Amino acid sequence: MTVKTLLVAATLLAFSSQANAQQNNPKLHQLFDDYFKEINVIDPINATYNGITGYNDLLPAADEQFLKKKHDFYTKYVNLLKPFDTQNLNKEDKISLAIMENDIQSVLVLEKYHLEYLPINQLFSVHLDMALLGSGTSAQPFKTVKDYDNWLKRCKAFTKWTDVAIGNMRKGITEGYVLPKSLTIKIIPQLETLAKNDDHSSLYQPIKNFPKEFSEADKSRLTKEFKELIPKTIFASNQKLADFFQKEYLPKSRLTSGINALPNGKEMYKDFIFANTTTHKDPEEVYQLGLSEVARITAEMEKIKTQIGFKGTLNELFEFMKTDKQFMPFKTDKEIMDAYQTIYATIKPNLPKYFGIAPKTPFEIRKTEDFRAVSSPPAQYVQGDLPSNRPGIFYFTILDPTKINMTNMDMEVLFVHEAIPGHHYQISLQYENTAVPEFRQKSGNSAFVEGWALYTESLGKDLGLYTNPYHQLGALGAEMHRAIRLVVDAGLHTGKMTREEAIKYMMDHEPLSEQVATAEIERYMAIPGQALSYKIGQLKIIELRDKYRKQLGNKFSIRDFHDAILKGGSMPLTVFENYMDDWANNVQ
Repeated sequence: MTVKTLLVAATLLAFSSQANAQQNNPKLHQLFDDYFKEINVIDPINATYNGITGYNDLLPAADEQFLKKKHDFYTKYVNLLKPFDTQNLNKEDKISLAIMENDIQSVLVLEKYHLEYLPINQLFSVHLDMALLGSGTSAQPFKTVKDYDNWLKRCKAFTKWTDVAIGNMRKGITEGYVLPKSLTIKIIPQLETLAKNDDHSSLYQPIKNFPKEFSEADKSRLTKEFKELIPKTIFASNQKLADFFQKEYLPKSRLTSGINALPNGKEMYKDFIFANTTTHKDPEEVYQLGLSEVARITAEMEKIKTQIGFKGTLNELFEFMKTDKQFMPFKTDKEIMDAYQTIYATIKPNLPKYFGIAPKTPFEIRKTEDFRAVSSPPAQYVQGDLPSNRPGIFYFTILDPTKINMTNMDMEVLFVHEAIPGHHYQISLQYENTAVPEFRQKSGNSAFVEGWALYTESLGKDLGLYTNPYHQLGALGAEMHRAIRLVVDAGLHTGKMTREEAIKYMMDHEPLSEQVATAEIERYMAIPGQALSYKIGQLKIIELRDKYRKQLGNKFSIRDFHDAILKGGSMPLTVFENYMDDWANNVQ
């Protein structure tokens, strides 16, 4: 999954030859530009990840003044978009307008649920962003003296962010908006670790790795300020949060699992589905779709079980794959790094058969930092930035190399999904597409972004991977994992399942350890609805691919199909379908 996923809702877009003939609308393009500049003030952390340097000193706190500013910003642009008649816009401007409208709607539809009362979870939160950005190895630049000063200003702002977050969580306790206790328990040790004033902390790395051109005076000043300020801001704020969670929040945390237990939780979950999948699917529809997909994939697994001659049940096969030493061949972190490099080398020569375009953004493979490893997923992608030559990074998590299982969360599948041709291709090519408004380059909805990455997993065999039946089972297991998400996410947040029942369901249907299954279920508890986007987006891409194969016959090119998807960039699924229909209708 991506470190920053923006949500957009669904809107229908119709294309017409008359609209295609229209010229660009300069007033609309100015509006697009203004929107993107202003949104960076609203979300400067995202601007930093996007390589936009003018906001690197900012970190707004979600107090009443900021929340009003944010609401007024989105409301203003709702009104500014109203005068534009889509019949007078060309195709690309129609797409951009629809995406912007949906982007705005997805934020406004969730405002009423006071998400500021839940500012922290164990996976995605500002306290984790600060730890990652301050290491000097991520998106926050440390190339100039101004960069260093920007970071120190952001550190000071984290103190206010912390105080406001605690105030909002106290309001949440009063109003009944609190995290499940099982999540709170995971956050406390994380905060305590990040609060340690250790000379070896990654937050001191920037002053250990000054650019060569820095003067001795600048080095001396910045070293002094870092050593004085970091303990007073980052470490002290994380300790304050840890104390608050331990003493006040933990006793008030809820024993329920899903957001249906929160005020207006039933309606909230529907809106989360809408925001994450860009569809109006009912929770029960999602649940039933998940059951159907689980049954289909189970049948495929049974076929492979028969082919390899395994005599036991699927669950017994899963247990064999989880525990047999042949699937855990690693002794060192380096061996795992080498295995991922081998996967990369294997697919490289096959990529041109399925993709006519490739990103220019550099790419790297790295181990997840120790401070994030305990609560991080097995693998993760952080987008790069071509103008600054910052690479897109595929992170893999290692707690104990001897326990890394090649087929349990299959390594080949993880690389294809998170790196190439999954997130690195899609996100980098979108960021590099300067022909569209900048807000389109640097935003994305989860159904498209994660749907594409899941779809690419099915290309693994074509790219030279999945050469033995156990990796094929691993690939099916990865798809099963996303199908199970439909069942357990909908189950958790409608009250059909408890945390423990969801963990058991996941372990009954795929070869996961209890530790991994627990982390997954707690992820869905922390960010409701996001995990639905993978399967729903993938199924839409498959549906369109099969439709165009039938429609175009021998004119259909899988390479051109993939290129069309990547050139268009992230869109709400209904907008995407109309865009792709237009592509198919113009295939010569």
